[in-house]
Amino acid sequence: MSSSSALVEIRDLHFAYDKRAVLKGINMTFPKGKLIAIMGLSGCGKTTLLRHIGGVLKPTRGYVKVGGQIMHDLDQDALYAMRRKMGMLFQFGALFTDLTVYENVAFQMREHTGLSEELIRDLVLMKLHAVGLRGTQDLLPSELSGGMARRVALARAVALDPMLIMYDEPFAGLDPISMTVVGDLVRRLNDALGATSVVVTHDVQESLKIVDYVYFMENGVIVAEGTADEIRASEKAFVHQFVHGEMDGPLPFHYPGGDYLQDLDLGN
Repeated sequence: MSSSSALVEIRDLHFAYDKRAVLKGINMTFPKGKLIAIMGLSGCGKTTLLRHIGGVLKPTRGYVKVGGQIMHDLDQDALYAMRRKMGMLFQFGALFTDLTVYENVAFQMREHTGLSEELIRDLVLMKLHAVGLRGTQDLLPSELSGGMARRVALARAVALDPMLIMYDEPFAGLDPISMTVVGDLVRRLNDALGATSVVVTHDVQESLKIVDYVYFMENGVIVAEGTADEIRASEKAFVHQFVHGEMDGPLPFHYPGGDYLQDLDLGN
């Protein structure tokens, strides 16, 4: 992954909550126009990494560079300007529950642009049409299915045509059809916008259908990386177990404990 055309560069990134180390020397490169997946077990540091990319957290050591700028060096005005070039799809969508679909998608346009309401209306309808939900504009989030809500959240995430789009578990809780629809939209919108996309996910099979490159994290470090085909063919025990969903492997089923028979007082 060459850094010459990179939109995001992460170098020797360390971070800890108090004394608990979460990121332990992360190095990643996200080229412009590519769709990158970051995979790993819960608690391995994936979401913390997204927070560093968005400038929410400051590293203990190392840096995250977006568009040639080191995120933790930016002042407040420059940081907010950079964030306006990013889109974020949160877990389960995180739509504003008291706003209609139309108002949710229009929110960023009203907050961050001086566009007229007539132009905002046209843009909102275009974004909703792109995700196949133009007819839902007057509905509330409570009136949408889970898959529809995720697609509305996707329309909101790309409302300002961001250069970088981040997805935090975009497939969580979706049925197989909705999962395929959302995955296809993630890929097509990335290509149509010429954006760079980062997908944090546990859903291996759906992600490997759409991504250009994959990073595997475990305990705050990168343990494997490569294209989808390289990851599928990986002989590393952790990656093989994760990709194929196997119970036996380096990740044990049982949490470490004492002798089972002794715990049951059956050891004598």
